[in-house]
Amino acid sequence: MTTPEHDAVPEHDAVPEHEAVEHTSDVIIVGAGIGGLTAAAALRRAGIGVRVYERATSLRPAGSGLSVMSNAVSALASIGIDLHLDKRGQTIEVFHVLDETGGLIQEQPLKAVTDRLGVPSVCVTRADLQAALLEETDGVPLFLGKAVAGYTVEADGASVRFDDGTVVHGRAVVGADGFNSAIRRQVAGPEESTDSGYVCWLAVVPFARPHLPAGYVGHYWGSGRRVGLIDVGHGRYYWWGTMNMPAERSRHWTGDKEEILLAYDGWADEVCDIIRETPEEAILAVPSHDRPFLEHWGEGPVTLLGDAAHPMLTSLGQGSAMAIEDAVVLSDCLAASPDDPAAAFRAYEDQRRERTRTVVAASRSVSETEQLEDPEERRQRDEGLRAADEPFLAGQLESLLRWPA
Repeated sequence: MTTPEHDAVPEHDAVPEHEAVEHTSDVIIVGAGIGGLTAAAALRRAGIGVRVYERATSLRPAGSGLSVMSNAVSALASIGIDLHLDKRGQTIEVFHVLDETGGLIQEQPLKAVTDRLGVPSVCVTRADLQAALLEETDGVPLFLGKAVAGYTVEADGASVRFDDGTVVHGRAVVGADGFNSAIRRQVAGPEESTDSGYVCWLAVVPFARPHLPAGYVGHYWGSGRRVGLIDVGHGRYYWWGTMNMPAERSRHWTGDKEEILLAYDGWADEVCDIIRETPEEAILAVPSHDRPFLEHWGEGPVTLLGDAAHPMLTSLGQGSAMAIEDAVVLSDCLAASPDDPAAAFRAYEDQRRERTRTVVAASRSVSETEQLEDPEERRQRDEGLRAADEPFLAGQLESLLRWPA
């Protein structure tokens, strides 16, 4: 069982006057995750030089999946980027919400909404999305093993100092370095995360069942626990499971596959089968948490993007989409004001603040509803969803899936 640990954020110091600084006119992106690579691709498309610095010593995506929803696909298309994700992954065709035995609670009208928008929502493995973005950013300088110690705002840009003692000065800095962002820590100061009250188990595995159609997404709701089964194409499924538990245990979960199987004993056959068929070493265990919404994302020619700016719970499947939207808006703003990165970044932040604030809050609200344990509260939740009419559900989905620009 693999339990990824969040990296500690290093303290930052002022750049010593005697230290050699590499100067570049490029924008410095800190972080080579989904948001950082998308920002690199978008900025290059806009004719802006960019370099990417990543603290990991190699790019090895975790064995999990994610959804690139229609709003993200539309955002990329608006700047001429097509990652051909429908060939790498699987377009969502069916989205069911079910109880733990597989009984249907609601069929979400997601396919009808995406058809009306004319843009698919696609589920892919994180590895496949990373590969697509690396192809799109081929030729962009990418430096690995570069953990950030801090940054310094200067008259003509900003400098970033790394733990290895190197310093690079650029025209601007974008912190896309994830949940434990070193750039965010300097912007906002020390912060506590907000625990969701449950652990998440994640895996990608070859899987098929005759009754599960192509493009299937199924969310199974139990008492204080859930499972998602997601077709990510090419005979593979991404599955995730959650179970309520105290934060001190969820953050450092050390159980085994038997505990997971026991948690879903008696659930729908496909749920139990996919867990049994997953090698124990392929299962990731991660805590589920977010942070209080940050009003100010930067200073001068420094800003934040994606999880560094607005980490969110996963219930709406919009984390990667919000990072992609961020990257497109940021590139548009900087292209419109290339000689004043500070003004461009404040414009970007103003455009993104309310959209991301809404999605962060909605993700936590949905998460709390889906993880209910009280039998009466669960009954009311399920009956309310069964009674919801299609126009209401479609309206909620469309507000998320329509690219605001």
